[in-house]
Amino acid sequence: MSHDVDAVIASLSHQFHTAADPERATAMAAYMRDQFLYFGVPAPLHRQIARAVRPLLARPTEPQLVELVTKLWALPPREFQYYALDEIQRHTKKCSAEFLVTIEALITTKSWWDTVDVLCRHGAGELVTHHPQLRSEMDRWLNSDNMWLVRSAILHQERYKENTDADWLFDACVQHADHTDFFIRKAIGWALRSYASIDLAAVQHFVHTHDSQLSGLSKREALKRRL
Repeated sequence: MSHDVDAVIASLSHQFHTAADPERATAMAAYMRDQFLYFGVPAPLHRQIARAVRPLLARPTEPQLVELVTKLWALPPREFQYYALDEIQRHTKKCSAEFLVTIEALITTKSWWDTVDVLCRHGAGELVTHHPQLRSEMDRWLNSDNMWLVRSAILHQERYKENTDADWLFDACVQHADHTDFFIRKAIGWALRSYASIDLAAVQHFVHTHDSQLSGLSKREALKRRL
């Protein structure tokens, strides 16, 4: 482990342990169905700790960023993963296409919506914007047996606005319209709702055309923007 990465993790660990709130930790774990351990650090204090620690590695190289987020992902308390997400959002736009390998590894490890949705929008989505050749990787994710990769592919364009590839989005939604998993159905609705801010008529037409295929959840989420 590099000295800079080591220093960040050591400082985070010290400050998280100092700020730990066992009662809050229990509640946070329960909210996530007791899948993860927590220190119990509330969001405002987490941001304060992040600001204090960040100067220790303010401008990581891509190898340092990969090392940092990979090491943080291996630590049990969820707050370590949340700091990793902060750094991914700050630095992914400067990363090479190869960083998608790390993003995929994180999506498929300790997977739940709280980390996956940041990784797909600010990780994969950002990388595909800067490296269009990665679109084929989104096709691969869309056909994956891993539900979280499917969700990530459907949502990766959610921040694209007018740059959304609508044909790709609609095809992806049709491909998984009959998916039985809640998180996939929700992702379809969210992705369509986001695009509705750009072309509401197109989304309404799509939902109407595929009314019998789409789940009620997907349709409700897709059309919320009209209310």
